[in-house]
Amino acid sequence: MNRHAMPPSSYTQESLFEQAINNDILTLWQKREEGKITAFDNKQIYWCRITHPKHKKMVFVLNGRGESALKYQEIFFDLYHQGYDVYSLDHRGQGLSDRLIDNRQIGYVSTYQDYILDISYVLEQFSHLEYQFRFLLAHSMGCAIAARYIQTCPHHQFHAIAMSAPMIGLNIPLHLRPVIRPLVRYLARRSGYAPGYADYENKPFENNPLTHSRVRYQWFRNLYEQNPEIQIGGPSSQWIWQTLIALEQCHQQIHKINLPTLILQAGKDTLVNNFSQNKFFHKLLRTNPESKFTVIPGARHELLFESDQYRNQALNEIIQFFETSIQEKLTVDSESNDAQSVPLSKRGNEQ
Repeated sequence: MNRHAMPPSSYTQESLFEQAINNDILTLWQKREEGKITAFDNKQIYWCRITHPKHKKMVFVLNGRGESALKYQEIFFDLYHQGYDVYSLDHRGQGLSDRLIDNRQIGYVSTYQDYILDISYVLEQFSHLEYQFRFLLAHSMGCAIAARYIQTCPHHQFHAIAMSAPMIGLNIPLHLRPVIRPLVRYLARRSGYAPGYADYENKPFENNPLTHSRVRYQWFRNLYEQNPEIQIGGPSSQWIWQTLIALEQCHQQIHKINLPTLILQAGKDTLVNNFSQNKFFHKLLRTNPESKFTVIPGARHELLFESDQYRNQALNEIIQFFETSIQEKLTVDSESNDAQSVPLSKRGNEQ
């Protein structure tokens, strides 16, 4: 084990999951602060946070399409016990945030810029700049939103970002690739589902593309059954059209990602395009050499909800990356302070 790696016992394990989720994790979750903010278009955006007065680090979690912060109770618990205050929101059109069209089951967004504005609105509600260290943790669609946020908000105050199974490219059948963008743009005139998609369905664990962990899978499916207000079906053509635009911008403006970036790839991911992740990372390295790419062999899409053998590795990578960023920032700050403490006359003699 890497000397910086956290022992697996530092995280919730499957053998004790049911006990933890119904006791310690639930107890912490019940202490959360939560609320809704009014966005630029009067939509209500759900947010929550779990904090401790002694914590000097914070992580802002951006979940994936169709998810809710309610699903992330275990990861919030693990991050909290690594010394991080945890903040999150539900993206507009899903979770506990306002839905955007009459059929609340359909995944919809007008433009990705709306997601970005929501993040800015939520961050403005909190004194996140009081934290000494600030991080982003994003999953799947949340990674595309995070990338666009960083690219369009150059004065952001985050020190590093970790991307879990990032949606940097869609898995589009080869024969549809030449026509997909004009097709979904045409279909976006209607407000219905994109072809092939339907309402939320509680699918069985067998052959699911999300995780090998039966206990975690069953828990979040039960969560969605007990909280039907967070259920959401497939995406609209409008969502796919806007996603294609956003992903193209992610790649075109990659040089604007100006903070250390960790990309975690799930080796057996079938929901997002891993080839696009590889391409994105190699391009990112040209302008952002502090970035890192790690493959979790055999893992399915939801790395943060996977079996222990995959989830432990993913969490180790995330925590190590954040802690390395902390050490590097402390070193830079120390060197800067040392330079400022040298008298001007002496600095002149050294030149």
